[in-house]
Amino acid sequence: ITRQVVGDKNPKTAAMVQNMMKEGAVEALRKCFSSRMEFGTAGLRAAMGPGIACMNDLTIIQTTQGFCRYLEENFGNLKERGVVIGYDARAHPTSGGSSKHFSSLAAAVFISQGVPVHLFSDITPTPFVPFTVSHLGLCAGIMVTASHNPKQDNGYKVYWENGAQIVSPHDKGISKAIEENLEPWPESWNSEEALKNPLLKDPYQDIHREYFKVIQKHCHHRYSQHTVKIVHTSVHGVGHAFVQSAFKAFDLRPPYAVEEQKDPDPEFSTVKYPNPEEGEGVLTLSFALAEREGATVVLANDPDADRLAIAEKQESAQWRLFSGNELGALLGWWMFHCWKQQNSDAAAVKNLYMLSSTVSSKILRAVALKEGFHFEETLTGFKWMGNRARDLLDQGKTVLFAFEEAIGYMCSPSVLDKDGVSAAAIAGEMIAYLTTKNTNLSQQLATIYEEYGYHICKNSYFICHDQNVICSLFERLRNYGGQKDSYPTKCGRFSISAVRDLTTGYDNNQPDNKAVLPTSSSSQMITFNFSNGGVATMRTSGTEPKIKYYTELCAAPGNSDVKHLKKELDDLVDAIVENFFEPQKNKLQPKPE
Repeated sequence: ITRQVVGDKNPKTAAMVQNMMKEGAVEALRKCFSSRMEFGTAGLRAAMGPGIACMNDLTIIQTTQGFCRYLEENFGNLKERGVVIGYDARAHPTSGGSSKHFSSLAAAVFISQGVPVHLFSDITPTPFVPFTVSHLGLCAGIMVTASHNPKQDNGYKVYWENGAQIVSPHDKGISKAIEENLEPWPESWNSEEALKNPLLKDPYQDIHREYFKVIQKHCHHRYSQHTVKIVHTSVHGVGHAFVQSAFKAFDLRPPYAVEEQKDPDPEFSTVKYPNPEEGEGVLTLSFALAEREGATVVLANDPDADRLAIAEKQESAQWRLFSGNELGALLGWWMFHCWKQQNSDAAAVKNLYMLSSTVSSKILRAVALKEGFHFEETLTGFKWMGNRARDLLDQGKTVLFAFEEAIGYMCSPSVLDKDGVSAAAIAGEMIAYLTTKNTNLSQQLATIYEEYGYHICKNSYFICHDQNVICSLFERLRNYGGQKDSYPTKCGRFSISAVRDLTTGYDNNQPDNKAVLPTSSSSQMITFNFSNGGVATMRTSGTEPKIKYYTELCAAPGNSDVKHLKKELDDLVDAIVENFFEPQKNKLQPKPE
């Protein structure tokens, strides 16, 4: 601890440690110093504060030194091409940490080694970083953000030269290089000097202009005269100005901004959690503004504007918040509808791809089957979709759309990650189009389900802090009924038609029983297919003490008894909880209401 305090040139974090030592706060010190943050495929995410377990000046410098060395090993032309660094508006006054400050320290590390750095001079949405990597042909990108995490957190997200988030083995390589470069290089602290260095460039104006020019390719209708009223909230994050610009680029009427939430506020003063996925609580002010202005749709970004939530006022005057899967269906339908209008060549559809993560709705698979394009699923997380999209684009394919159920959408291949800014403008145009047809999002969603088959989802989780319980729960499913390497064939009254286990690599839907998707023995994930069209995945979370489940009932077109389908899915979920989770026996806590 003394070594860390001596090595830390930030007086605020050093003072925090000295106070903890004075007060004998052993538990707090242990939390900060017991183990280093793990650098994974999602980079880093942790609380801001002192110690190797937290985000602070020293750990940012150490991480960047390791990343810099790893890039030098991988790219002979790193000093010609360089890197981009972006940041959001997070700040933690107590420890003196902030995204902007961390990004200038990261820039100083690279500049000290003669590497050119494109450092944004102001906050940007996360998607601007992968866009810049691709647009300028850089070796890598770093975004300092904790996305929708609580206010005390920050993060360090990394993109490779292909414009997608890193995947294995880069995480291991970077992690090893960090461990080998813990001693700060003398120049790494000189962020003020670095900001004056000719190797530092500000890409802000150029990227701002180019990004909005590029996303205009996805604007097909130009509803400049149309007056559909939409409310937008950026939930105290970076999104406000960028969504306004995106609507302008699409010639759409600017959305009404929620005044109390439009400017960045690291305290997130009006919301308990800055996560639009959490639902109505985050949107209370948006609904109030919509009522005052007579708007019928609310768009919400998370604080780094890479995700998008949408709610619509119903005839009953209630607001309906769409799930990520429902928005995936709507945006996927819209992207294909627009593509079809512009491509009369029937053969072109064979070159077209849509992607979604394996725990997301299979609605796009149903659309693809009927319309003749390709649908692929990837592992959970946009890093997998981004990398797969890059492979397909390199083969000359068209990747039209990708989504994950956690309200993430990639509507343009110029950003190989989720992007809530382009998705907001594209949704705005879809809403304007539907209004001209005297219909709305809810009715259009029902139309999609009527045509391609109802896809009804139910996702939730249990909390479990005991790794042994989690392990034995999954091992029981692999050795069901006491039979070694034998999976269940029934769950209550529901019969199981196929099992895929991405922890072990088993998939009895494949000719050789080997799963096609990559497997990872360090995380738990089993998918069951049921004879009634149900699909259920059980998996552990990489970042939280949760066992999550994702279930969906995929009905054939024409089966539109929604009440019956919902009851069937409810019964299936009850059976899975009772037979596979066994919450009483395993002392699992249900998701808090």
